[in-house]
Amino acid sequence: MNFYYWLGYNLSRSLAKLFYGFRIIHRERVIQKGPVILATNHQSFLDPPLAGNAADRAIFFLAKKSLMNVPILGWLLPKLNVIPVNLEGGDRSALKALIRVLSAGECALVFPEGTRTPDGNLQPAEPGLGLVIAKTRAPVVPMRIFGAHNIWPIHGKLRLSGKITIVVGEPIYFSDTDLSGHGKDLYGRLSQRVMDAIAAIQLPA
Repeated sequence: MNFYYWLGYNLSRSLAKLFYGFRIIHRERVIQKGPVILATNHQSFLDPPLAGNAADRAIFFLAKKSLMNVPILGWLLPKLNVIPVNLEGGDRSALKALIRVLSAGECALVFPEGTRTPDGNLQPAEPGLGLVIAKTRAPVVPMRIFGAHNIWPIHGKLRLSGKITIVVGEPIYFSDTDLSGHGKDLYGRLSQRVMDAIAAIQLPA
């Protein structure tokens, strides 16, 4: 980790613990070496830095290219391993960026739903994740975020109270049989398998 990533990594976790009792359950399930995809549901703007705390190493994130035009953010985000991409109009630069990162043996955070939930419920998976899996054969660690939507809903204000918990599921490895097929059917099937694994994760009592 570079200094800026290390600072953001530790500061985000400390503040989340202070305000939201933040915890990660089954963190030992995260694959800490080699190419891996961390896949989680998307509830709020808090998700990327908090989900990044699941790993002991630096994680790469995707963000809208327009954020690079914002003062300070344009300078800071690349230092936090944020990859600027055009997320509008079906542009594939995001998928290509993820494939490059994983092919280099790194870890990437992905939101299979593609966007934040409007109501706190899980949304259908987009096929893009399946394409990345098919091209890289990277294992996937499914995770589920609980509580973040109540704290910062998509069209609401940030609240300074509540509870946020991330529960990590069992890693998913893909065989030749899993990857048989072509095109959208294959990609959709792979993405849905990951989304089903996320949906199966429950918050312990």
